[in-house]
Amino acid sequence: MRGQIETFDSRRDRPSTSVALQFSLTEMAAPVPQTDQPEGQYENVAGNFYDKYNSRNPLVRWMMRGFFEAFERLVLRSGAYTAHEIGCGEGNLSLRLARGGIAVRGCDVSEEIVKLARSRAHDGAMTIPFEVRSLYNLRAPADAAELIVCCEVLEHLPDPHRALEILAALAQPYLIVSVPREPLWRVLNLCRLKYVADLGNTPGHIQHWGSRAFLQFLQQRFDVLAVELPLPWTMALCRVRKS
Repeated sequence: MRGQIETFDSRRDRPSTSVALQFSLTEMAAPVPQTDQPEGQYENVAGNFYDKYNSRNPLVRWMMRGFFEAFERLVLRSGAYTAHEIGCGEGNLSLRLARGGIAVRGCDVSEEIVKLARSRAHDGAMTIPFEVRSLYNLRAPADAAELIVCCEVLEHLPDPHRALEILAALAQPYLIVSVPREPLWRVLNLCRLKYVADLGNTPGHIQHWGSRAFLQFLQQRFDVLAVELPLPWTMALCRVRKS
């Protein structure tokens, strides 16, 4: 099941769709949820994600296809030529952006994961700068881009409000962001008998939003241009609100 909500404000210009991206929807590589940390105050939780991108489960592959299709629609709406993926994991979304002709770079708090991302870019004969960086240490203009991508990250952060301020400073002007859609995420975990003692909460998920609450959170600093609801996530294309 896939949902899409249009929330464009007629008083503003729609994002350009001038960049004709060509994405491969046959690759089932998923973004890996990453734990970021402010100056060492938050420990990364090892083994806190289900390996969706290597799953042979047809249902999981179907859900991942929905995630990627939603992401690609929002990228096209942005019309961006440059991007910075924050919490890039193994570089799955960055690789897709690069294949679509976007000049992309990525960062992640995990040195081991960044090494994997660099290796994947090398294997794909793509030049993508990947750095070991914490979201909390990023600053404009050096780390800014036309499109900031921050998918499967905010649910891991101890201070999402501070993170939102940093994302607003970096987005020039667009942001694509996603989080697990609660309580659906936990219900699905319980249905597969995972994390039962924690009522289905994935280890490392310390923030929880339903779709409405997440959009309200984003609207503190952004105008929400479009929303996608690939099962079981909330994903939004936003434009930083001018002061």
